[in-house]
Amino acid sequence: MNSAMSSPDTHHDDSTPVPAAGAEHPLRPQRSARDEAPQFVLPLVVRIEKAEPPARTDALETAARAVLVLLSDERALGEGEWAGAVRDWQDARIRKVVRRARGAEWRKAETLPGVTVHGDAAEVRVFPPVPLDGWPKELAKLQVSGTDLGDPEPVAPAPDGIAVLWLNPDLEMSAGKAMAQAGHAAQLAWWELTAAERTAWQDSGFRLAVRTAPRERWARLSGSGLPVVRDAGFTEIAPGSATVVSDHPALRARL
Repeated sequence: MNSAMSSPDTHHDDSTPVPAAGAEHPLRPQRSARDEAPQFVLPLVVRIEKAEPPARTDALETAARAVLVLLSDERALGEGEWAGAVRDWQDARIRKVVRRARGAEWRKAETLPGVTVHGDAAEVRVFPPVPLDGWPKELAKLQVSGTDLGDPEPVAPAPDGIAVLWLNPDLEMSAGKAMAQAGHAAQLAWWELTAAERTAWQDSGFRLAVRTAPRERWARLSGSGLPVVRDAGFTEIAPGSATVVSDHPALRARL
């Protein structure tokens, strides 16, 4: 997904999330030294059993929370065992790769170092970043293409007072693509927060919602100064398309 290196069986997401105006983060749309650095990806694997696939919104929200769980994990911080890989990943272009697994594939994926995050029914396992060409064999064989998820019931409005990741109502994205985009949006919000705000979010279990923005609100949301994810345009949608707005209450309070 969204990568010049994508294949029919793999969704690579090379989107470049664009932070709020004036913010300094290791994600920029223009070509920079980050493009010359060794490239890493953050693998996410969603469990999709044939008989009981998760609902689409549940999968998107769980993927977004999984990214936050990885970023806040003690093993990814300071001198933790994953910290070097996370730093290398953030020093290059931020890439997220979403693949699917079921049955024995899922059980094998669970044996690798990582964290499984549970939604209402969705399960997403996030792994420390790996080199673009250095995937563990247990993950390299997994696929995303051909998978689609839907919401069997109408999605309720987002609860008040929590972070909402607003999807662009004018874009159609596959489930894997949208999961990666939601992960980007959660990451941008995380970078914008103070240490105290991060702790509060983590203590809540990273409560968040992913919703499609009403068309009449999208222009205002995407131009509000909240963090916006813009896609690199390798697959599915046009380059520079705004895909998700990160609407965290603490960020909105600073507008």
